[in-house]
Amino acid sequence: MKILLAGETFAAMTTVAVGGDVLTSATSTNGATAFNAALAAEGISVTQIGGDRCAAEFPFDLDALAQYQAVVISDVGALTLLVTPDARAGRAGVNRLELLKAYVQGGGGLMLAGGYMGFQGMFGTARFYDTPVEDVLPVRCLPFCDGMEVPEGLQASILQAAHPIFVGVEEPLPLILGMNKLDFRGDGSSLLLATCHHRGTDWPLLAVRNHGRGRTVAWATDIGPHWLSQDFLGWPLYGKLMANMVRWLAGKDEKALISPPGPA
Repeated sequence: MKILLAGETFAAMTTVAVGGDVLTSATSTNGATAFNAALAAEGISVTQIGGDRCAAEFPFDLDALAQYQAVVISDVGALTLLVTPDARAGRAGVNRLELLKAYVQGGGGLMLAGGYMGFQGMFGTARFYDTPVEDVLPVRCLPFCDGMEVPEGLQASILQAAHPIFVGVEEPLPLILGMNKLDFRGDGSSLLLATCHHRGTDWPLLAVRNHGRGRTVAWATDIGPHWLSQDFLGWPLYGKLMANMVRWLAGKDEKALISPPGPA
């Protein structure tokens, strides 16, 4: 099985003043190291396009997406996908959020993961609210900053333990340290699999949806640090849970060939 992971790379610049001298250094981090290794151990091949490369390298058409049974978008905002090199130069071109919607309708699997740049985002800058990607998700994004830090930890409650995503996964899940606030799509189109209770509200943690010929997953926390605690990343079933999400997204082998959606 082959999937595409978009995002999860971060660059940081540090400036240090030492007397009258100023030193600047840069570092880069891949937040998906544990995720990629866990899926590889489960026999799933991950092609990662880091957030800094998504504008130029994320697929521009369905043929390019069709080689992947599922796409995972994690910690990269909507604008990075929307503002293509053509758009930046003032030329009309493809809307890759519409492309992802068509990919799902044609039989592909799409997972949107949480984080500072997931869903609407910690500072409201991820901006998946009111987009074609939101159209196909089992949740709706909130139209404002949706991230919440919970350093004491949140305990997940599994609502649908018999779902294929939880096959072989024993409760309880380790603590998570934060998540995005989301509105579950309670119109009968989606299934809520797990929640986290915080300040009087049960927030969706994991929800799934069949849409068109494809499937979508909303995972409201990170796939790696820091919202996934070290206990979660070191949990023996971390890889099993992540792989189960991806396998459910991909569905049967015949979904490998993605066809354009029919008339709406």
